[in-house]
Amino acid sequence: QVQLVESGGGLVQSGSSVKLSCTASGFTLDYFAVAWFRQAPGKEREGLSCITSSDEPSFYANSVKGRFTVFRDDIKTTVVYLQMNNLKPEDTAVYYCAAVPLDVPYAISFSTPFHVWGQGTQVTVSS
Repeated sequence: QVQLVESGGGLVQSGSSVKLSCTASGFTLDYFAVAWFRQAPGKEREGLSCITSSDEPSFYANSVKGRFTVFRDDIKTTVVYLQMNNLKPEDTAVYYCAAVPLDVPYAISFSTPFHVWGQGTQVTVSS
């Protein structure tokens, strides 16, 4: 069964750091672009970051640029992380990861129809 599972969320204080994990089962992520999204109550889903091939830079939403970093595990080809620093109350949301093959015949962006989605992990930032 092909699936993604997010982990690492929780309740943290403003200014804290959290590292989320996106773990794949049934496939490996080395030939997939992996993006992170979030959705806060009453708001639309927001694309945050995306890692593609090793020779392309990752890209980020302006709202998290400089605070969030997406990266692959050095050894495990089934894990991608989202390091989140200097968290703010407005970062409170359910965070999702999603994957799409790198060889799709179109540019990869936050609007890409990602093939596999995780169930989400809650991150709550208290002030």
